[in-house]
Amino acid sequence: QVQLVELGGGLVQAGGSLRLSCVASGRTRSNSAMGWFRQAPGKEREYVARISTRTITFYANFAKGRFTISRDNATNTVYLQMNGLLPEDTAVYYCNYVFLSSTYWGQGTQVTVSS
Repeated sequence: QVQLVELGGGLVQAGGSLRLSCVASGRTRSNSAMGWFRQAPGKEREYVARISTRTITFYANFAKGRFTISRDNATNTVYLQMNGLLPEDTAVYYCNYVFLSSTYWGQGTQVTVSS
Protein backbone atom coordinates (compact mmCIF):
# COMPACT_ATOMS: atom_id res chain seq x y z
CA GLN A 1 0.00 0.00 0.00
CA VAL A 2 1.00 3.58 -0.64
CA GLN A 3 -0.31 6.51 1.38
CA LEU A 4 -0.48 10.01 -0.03
CA VAL A 5 -0.84 13.26 1.91
CA GLU A 6 -1.48 16.53 0.10
CA LEU A 7 -0.66 19.94 1.52
CA GLY A 8 -0.81 23.50 0.32
CA GLY A 9 -4.38 24.21 -0.65
CA GLY A 10 -6.16 27.36 0.39
CA LEU A 11 -7.88 30.54 -0.68
CA VAL A 12 -6.19 32.86 -3.15
CA GLN A 13 -7.28 35.78 -5.30
CA ALA A 14 -7.44 35.48 -9.05
CA GLY A 15 -4.00 35.93 -10.55
CA GLY A 16 -2.32 34.57 -7.45
CA SER A 17 -0.22 31.47 -6.92
CA LEU A 18 -0.28 28.35 -4.81
CA ARG A 19 2.09 25.45 -4.44
CA LEU A 20 0.67 22.04 -3.65
CA SER A 21 2.77 19.20 -2.35
CA CYS A 22 2.08 15.51 -1.96
CA VAL A 23 4.20 13.07 0.00
CA ALA A 24 4.03 9.35 -0.71
CA SER A 25 4.86 6.82 1.99
CA GLY A 26 4.59 3.09 2.45
CA ARG A 27 5.55 0.69 -0.32
CA THR A 28 6.84 3.26 -2.75
CA ARG A 29 8.76 2.16 -5.82
CA SER A 30 11.41 3.86 -7.87
CA ASN A 31 9.70 3.54 -11.25
CA SER A 32 6.38 5.14 -10.43
CA ALA A 33 4.43 8.00 -11.92
CA MET A 34 2.82 10.71 -9.84
CA GLY A 35 0.26 13.22 -10.85
CA TRP A 36 -2.48 15.66 -9.99
CA PHE A 37 -6.17 15.61 -10.76
CA ARG A 38 -8.91 17.98 -9.70
CA GLN A 39 -12.64 17.90 -9.18
CA ALA A 40 -14.83 20.96 -9.14
CA PRO A 41 -18.32 20.93 -7.59
CA GLY A 42 -20.77 19.16 -9.87
CA LYS A 43 -18.08 18.09 -12.30
CA GLU A 44 -16.11 14.93 -12.94
CA ARG A 45 -12.55 14.54 -11.77
CA GLU A 46 -10.15 15.72 -14.45
CA TYR A 47 -6.49 15.25 -15.18
CA VAL A 48 -4.13 18.15 -14.47
CA ALA A 49 -0.55 16.97 -14.83
CA ARG A 50 1.69 13.93 -14.52
CA ILE A 51 5.39 13.30 -14.00
CA SER A 52 7.39 10.13 -14.43
CA THR A 53 10.27 8.98 -12.27
CA ARG A 54 12.60 10.37 -14.92
CA THR A 55 10.79 13.73 -14.57
CA ILE A 56 9.11 13.59 -17.95
CA THR A 57 6.07 15.83 -17.60
CA PHE A 58 2.64 15.98 -19.19
CA TYR A 59 -0.03 18.63 -18.77
CA ALA A 60 -3.67 19.15 -19.53
CA ASN A 61 -4.16 21.97 -22.01
CA PHE A 62 -5.58 24.32 -19.37
CA ALA A 63 -2.50 23.79 -17.19
CA LYS A 64 0.15 24.45 -19.83
CA GLY A 65 2.02 27.67 -19.22
CA ARG A 66 0.45 28.24 -15.79
CA PHE A 67 1.12 25.08 -13.77
CA THR A 68 4.42 23.28 -13.22
CA ILE A 69 4.72 19.77 -11.85
CA SER A 70 7.95 18.55 -10.29
CA ARG A 71 9.08 15.79 -8.00
CA ASP A 72 11.77 14.94 -5.50
CA ASN A 73 12.45 11.23 -5.76
CA ALA A 74 14.57 11.25 -2.61
CA THR A 75 11.55 12.25 -0.51
CA ASN A 76 8.80 10.75 -2.70
CA THR A 77 7.23 14.17 -3.01
CA VAL A 78 5.44 15.68 -5.99
CA TYR A 79 4.72 19.39 -6.29
CA LEU A 80 2.29 21.44 -8.32
CA GLN A 81 3.19 25.09 -8.69
CA MET A 82 0.12 26.98 -9.87
CA ASN A 83 0.48 30.53 -11.17
CA GLY A 84 -2.04 32.86 -12.72
CA LEU A 85 -4.89 31.14 -10.94
CA LEU A 86 -8.41 31.67 -12.23
CA PRO A 87 -11.78 31.24 -10.49
CA GLU A 88 -12.39 28.21 -12.70
CA ASP A 89 -9.37 26.54 -11.10
CA THR A 90 -11.40 26.22 -7.90
CA ALA A 91 -11.58 22.52 -7.07
CA VAL A 92 -10.38 19.80 -4.78
CA TYR A 93 -6.96 18.76 -6.02
CA TYR A 94 -5.96 15.12 -5.69
CA CYS A 95 -2.54 13.58 -5.89
CA ASN A 96 -2.14 10.15 -7.36
CA TYR A 97 0.60 7.54 -7.49
CA VAL A 98 0.78 4.88 -10.17
CA PHE A 99 2.94 1.79 -10.19
CA LEU A 100 2.22 -0.87 -12.80
CA SER A 101 -1.53 -1.56 -12.50
CA SER A 102 -1.96 -0.03 -9.05
CA THR A 103 -3.19 3.51 -8.50
CA TYR A 104 -3.37 5.26 -5.16
CA TRP A 105 -5.07 8.54 -4.28
CA GLY A 106 -4.65 11.16 -1.63
CA GLN A 107 -7.52 12.65 0.33
CA GLY A 108 -7.48 15.89 -1.64
CA THR A 109 -6.82 19.51 -0.80
CA GLN A 110 -9.20 22.37 -1.49
CA VAL A 111 -8.10 25.21 -3.73
CA THR A 112 -10.42 28.20 -3.91
CA VAL A 113 -9.75 31.12 -6.24
CA SER A 114 -11.78 34.26 -5.61
CA SER A 115 -12.55 36.76 -8.36
